[in-house]
Amino acid sequence: MATMNAPANERRHIPERRNAGAAHSTHFSALDWAAMVLMIVGGINWGLVGAFEFDLVAALFGDRTTWSRLVYALVGIASLYGIYLLSKMAARQH
Repeated sequence: MATMNAPANERRHIPERRNAGAAHSTHFSALDWAAMVLMIVGGINWGLVGAFEFDLVAALFGDRTTWSRLVYALVGIASLYGIYLLSKMAARQH
């Protein structure tokens, strides 16, 4: 019977470990997600420019059009917000 109690004791500690990590969990808002998506779009675009000299944003919206400039501006703003988000996440770790 002693062996039957051991797994019960181990299971009892699992929720405590999960709750201890919850203090460091990060919940993203809609703005956080939008910024992340825009940064990923920008990163993919720069990767394509660097690897293949292909600007996906310009191909989709035209070269130096209002729409392409808007996308570039939004990606830039998202990256600035990403710096803020990173500092906020770093502050939670300490």
